[in-house]
Amino acid sequence: MKNLLLVIGFLSICYSCKQKEEKPLSKTEINITEKIANAHGFQNWKHVTEIQFTFFNKRSWIWKPKTHDVTLITEKDTINYNRTSIDSVSIKADKAFINDKFWLLIPFQLVWDKGTTISTPAKETAPISKKQLNKITITYANEGGYTPGDAYDIYFDDHYLIKEWAFRKGNSPKAGLINTFENYQDYNGIKIALDHKKGDDDWNLNFSNIKINYN
Repeated sequence: MKNLLLVIGFLSICYSCKQKEEKPLSKTEINITEKIANAHGFQNWKHVTEIQFTFFNKRSWIWKPKTHDVTLITEKDTINYNRTSIDSVSIKADKAFINDKFWLLIPFQLVWDKGTTISTPAKETAPISKKQLNKITITYANEGGYTPGDAYDIYFDDHYLIKEWAFRKGNSPKAGLINTFENYQDYNGIKIALDHKKGDDDWNLNFSNIKINYN
């Protein structure tokens, strides 16, 4: 009888251990930049083969992210280059591309860009709307890239959609440019704000002719 009890006890311990082993591991919570990116459709980016857009009615772009091919179209010229081999001819175009792409896809840049520091989210009054929004600050390293040391204050709602931002050159305490993010449109699951207004005049940096192709 004693041996039977020992066997039953041993089997109970084994079953208990097996239950613990089979218990699914909890998923690690994604960070704030991933939440913002996903709210704008980042999960669909892996399928994108080509994106076309016009920046501020000045420059039109065709970008193939999987092959790194870029085409710049202006009134005066058309430039084709590949981002894996920037030279003295294409570097000026690439600087413009990085700027325009950053405005267009800032929610994704929060995830893509390396060497950045992201602040802890906090509730603050947005500079233009004066609404209480969530805020993070992304600060770039002092070396590397076309605009080292710059900082961006990103204001987003409780659904993680960006509503405003403030650009601070060289991490200056005072913002040099503050804009809204509005008129969101959905392009095959990717949400893009077409209009970026200052709030105190009719100035509006807008995007047009957006087309996103998938594989």
